[in-house]
Amino acid sequence: MLEQNKDYYLPRRLVHFLLLHMYWDVVLSQLHYIIPEESKHGTFVGRIAQDLGLDIGEINSRMLHIVSRDEKEYFQVNLQNGILFVKETIDREVLCPDTPFCIIPLQVIVDKPVQMYRVDVEIEDINDNSPVFSSSLTNMIISELRPAGSRFQLKVADDPDLGTNSIINYELSASDYFALDFQKYINEIRSLELVLKKALDREKQSVHNLTLTAYDGGKPRLSGTTHIIITVEDVNDNAPVFDQAFYQCSVTENAVEGTLVFKLNATDFDLGRNGEISYELSSTIREDVKKMFSLHKHTGEIRVKGEVDFEKTKIYEIHVDATDNGDHPMVGHCKVLVTVVDVNDNLPEMTVTSLSVPVPENSPKGTTVAIISVHDRDSGSNGKVSCQISSNDLPFIINPAFTGDFSLTVNGPLDREIKDQYEVVIVARDEGFPSLSIAKTLKIDISDVNDNAPHFSQLVDTIIIRENNPPGSLVYRASASDLDIGQNSFITYTIIDSFINGIPLSSYISINPENGKMFALVSFDHEQVTFFQCHVKATDAGFPPLNSNLTLNIFINDINDNAPMFSPFYSSLEIKTLKSAQPGHLVTKVSATDLDSGYNALMSYYFKDLTGKVPFVISLQTGEISLKRQIIESDNDEYRLVVVAQDHGEPVMTAVTQVHISLVDSGEEMKFDNQDFRKDVDEFSDANIYLVVAICVISSIFLITLIAFTVLKWQKYRDEVNDLKENYKICSNTGGSWMYSQHTQYRVCSNSMQGKNDLIVLTPNSSQSVSNEDHGAKQGYQPKHPNPDWRYSASLKAAMQGAVHMEGAAVLRGAPVGLEQQWPTVSSATAEPEGGEVSPPVGAGVNCNSWTFKYGPGNQKQPVPPIPPDFPENFIIPGSPAIISIRQDQPSAQGHKSNFITFGKKEETKKKKKKKKGNKNQEKGNNPTDNNDQ
Repeated sequence: MLEQNKDYYLPRRLVHFLLLHMYWDVVLSQLHYIIPEESKHGTFVGRIAQDLGLDIGEINSRMLHIVSRDEKEYFQVNLQNGILFVKETIDREVLCPDTPFCIIPLQVIVDKPVQMYRVDVEIEDINDNSPVFSSSLTNMIISELRPAGSRFQLKVADDPDLGTNSIINYELSASDYFALDFQKYINEIRSLELVLKKALDREKQSVHNLTLTAYDGGKPRLSGTTHIIITVEDVNDNAPVFDQAFYQCSVTENAVEGTLVFKLNATDFDLGRNGEISYELSSTIREDVKKMFSLHKHTGEIRVKGEVDFEKTKIYEIHVDATDNGDHPMVGHCKVLVTVVDVNDNLPEMTVTSLSVPVPENSPKGTTVAIISVHDRDSGSNGKVSCQISSNDLPFIINPAFTGDFSLTVNGPLDREIKDQYEVVIVARDEGFPSLSIAKTLKIDISDVNDNAPHFSQLVDTIIIRENNPPGSLVYRASASDLDIGQNSFITYTIIDSFINGIPLSSYISINPENGKMFALVSFDHEQVTFFQCHVKATDAGFPPLNSNLTLNIFINDINDNAPMFSPFYSSLEIKTLKSAQPGHLVTKVSATDLDSGYNALMSYYFKDLTGKVPFVISLQTGEISLKRQIIESDNDEYRLVVVAQDHGEPVMTAVTQVHISLVDSGEEMKFDNQDFRKDVDEFSDANIYLVVAICVISSIFLITLIAFTVLKWQKYRDEVNDLKENYKICSNTGGSWMYSQHTQYRVCSNSMQGKNDLIVLTPNSSQSVSNEDHGAKQGYQPKHPNPDWRYSASLKAAMQGAVHMEGAAVLRGAPVGLEQQWPTVSSATAEPEGGEVSPPVGAGVNCNSWTFKYGPGNQKQPVPPIPPDFPENFIIPGSPAIISIRQDQPSAQGHKSNFITFGKKEETKKKKKKKKGNKNQEKGNNPTDNNDQ
């Protein structure tokens, strides 16, 4: 409390003293300047002339000068401007060492007249001196038995500065045992003491190093230090002590015997024997620890004595006692925890806990195949195990499932047909160093699924069966393979049923469902069936079943089982020829047909059993009988020739007919011809009356349909017909005939039942053609026939001469295998070597021309051309009695298109028609080739 009051009154007394001193200076002196110490030369002090009221212009003339009490002149006046400045640096501590105030009195003297002034310059103290101790090191000895609160006197520091620039505080470095205490008297610390806060312990700290610092109150703040070394005197009062009560260390497993594990260090703060320490294992530890480790008595080293195995024991706890050698031994205790460090000395262990085999080949990606458990007895990185497949090109992958468990899953497409078994090598590897691994091989079988359809080596095959084959004969063996196995590869064969000419295919062919052998159920006839297709289906027994088809193109191969046949027309042919005929004159032509095809139907003709010199020769290929020389008187009037038609098959088959040739003079020819013609016509009419009735019925239906169609469409197409009349006037020079080309075939249907007849309407001009034919024959002219297969006879000529002209139009009819032309002249002959044949008229005496021209067998070279898009739907042929309508049918089942032509009849008298026909024949002349071209 007294110290607090002292600190409170000290600042107030100091202020009173300073105010009193200043007042005293003002009284005793005229001027008072204050400058800090250590001011340099030239430092401004004050305007002394001005402050004293002296004229600046007079101070030089009146010799103003300064007189100081000291020998040194610290100040000087500038006589030019009357300024007082520092002449020499002033050190306050040197000039005024013992006084709190340092004032330098000056006398200012001016002559003429003499005047004296008193000027005081106060030197203000600055903090230019640090506190200083008398000694930088202080040694002290204190017994550890001294009680707390004991005091020890210290020397204070010295600072020549004054006031706040002097020492105002002391500080002691941090210490748990010592504190600093000092007393202040007004502005000065006079006593300084070191106080013991608690009892000392030499065993804990025998020497205390302290730093004492003195601070002044100036700016900047200055300080001075001294070191205090305190030595503590010892007494024997401590037991041995370990550095720490609990130690942790490690040892590598499999460490060799004698390996240093740890070195203990116990201390005893006592001296002499009381400080000597010996180590030993505590009696409380287990026997296995004593067998595993040894302890050195004096050094405290713990070493390996047994076999260290991490997998058996991971941690050992060792208790150690430290005993001093005093009269009354004191013991210190510690515990050592030894951790065994694992090394990678154990291989991973792999176990397949689940294996799902075989694996279906259609298993999707991600299907689990096996569960693999992996364990490693090591720990840490040594016990971390990863699994992988040794080969990356396998369709499997290893995925981690849980800790230590992995799953082997499908990672790609499986195909048993490519590979049915995989050997997957799974490698388990730990992360130790060096890394240890183990491998295990899994055999994974791939099971089959029905993913392959039966496969034929070829999808289309051809079979050739000879006709007249025995029923039940083996014709083919269908063989399909299946890449699958087991039930999935068991194949059954069936025939996909279809129809041949309305008859089920199963009536012709059967198949063994197990081995695919195909048998003919019937004896095939090439003349009835030449080709058909058979589709064989192979089906496996999988689920679902898969199948594939084989298309068989079956051709019935022709054999020579049909002999050539002459038509009844050639059974007994009587021909008359002129005796005046020239060599090469065509007498007649015979024609035989053979139901076979190919070489089996290729005919050759020759005379059989010729006797004498016969003036006739027969063409080997065409059957044309012609004169080989001029008729002479010695020749007979009649010749009966036996003509043999022979095919080229194996074996060779023949047909025989007889030709009766009579040689007549020119006057007798017409007479016999007319008689023969009438006879032939009567025979023909009696034999084929049903054909005449059919033609009449068809013509009637066609005419009725044509009239109805014309009436219905007349109004709609009237304008178009008129335009077409103008456009086709240029065709009038054709003589009223529409020239038919073999490159253009049209189908005319009077109703839906006549879809197979190709009809074209032509203007009749047959009579003129016949007359031209006869005229050429009488003149000995040999016409060029458009085809060597052209045949005609004397009865044919008679029919031509007696034919009745058709009032309406001629009808051209073509069958699917050739062209049938109801026309009395050869207007459309084929260009093929095996041309056609001319059959006798079918309706002599009726109101139609009935010549039929038929192309040879198999002639498919006359396709039905499409109707041009700009071709008119209805038109009138100039000079023709018909109105023509043309349309095109849809493709038939064989892929052929048919064209339809319908026509209506124009009103025209027979007289006009005959007149036009005669004019045309006159224009054409007597060349039979023109008729052939038509």
